Amino acid sequence: MSEELSAATAYTEDDFYCPVCQEVLKTPVRTAACQHVFCRKCFLTAMRESGIHCPLCRGSVTRRERACPERALDLENIMRKFSGSCRCCSKKIKFYRMRHHYKSCKKYQDEYGVSSVIPNFKISQDSVRSRNETSTSDNTETYQENTSSSGHPTFKCPLCQESNFTRQRLLDHCNSNHLFQIVPVTCPICVSLPWGDPSQITRNFVSHLNQRHQFDYGEFVVSEFFKIKKVKLTFSI
Repeated sequence: MSEELSAATAYTEDDFYCPVCQEVLKTPVRTAACQHVFCRKCFLTAMRESGIHCPLCRGSVTRRERACPERALDLENIMRKFSGSCRCCSKKIKFYRMRHHYKSCKKYQDEYGVSSVIPNFKISQDSVRSRNETSTSDNTETYQENTSSSGHPTFKCPLCQESNFTRQRLLDHCNSNHLFQIVPVTCPICVSLPWGDPSQITRNFVSHLNQRHQFDYGEFVVSEFFKIKKVKLTFSI
């Protein structure tokens, strides 16, 4: 029992969240060289996108790991024993049951959206682009991958169909014009990500933007990379 408590105190609640999808880990896997942990699906998707680098610190990942990453069984066991708070309703849930709880937590669904269909396919940027060109539904035409003069992707507002918003401009636009408009839509920013799910429906889009898209994912990865490098440099000194 004392060993279990000692192992648990070595982790913080943030350690149970995937740095790629920002959700509670699902089938966690760990890289051998840098010991970073991800959802298995997120890791494999990132490997298809980045090739040979860790999605967080850009460290090397072996060919074997890219095909069959090692399960973080120690972390899985701790997630079965210890609880955390739902980020929306604050209910205490064992970490390994957290994702199941999200399916019935209305507050979570209002903030982050709920998947209307469990996808059984692998999404790619080409399939997203093709889907947008052929779809006739308002909700599925929300993603529009153009690039602004600054090099950032631009998006279409799913609430009014106005186009060419960067992430920050879309955030500002929705807070100014659609703050109290609650309509189920697909988030164009989420769909644009490598692990994006076009079947994910967001019930309160503006609240979702404010909760999930206050920063660009690319900038977040670069920031985390330099934090890690700074820590390594400090220890080497």
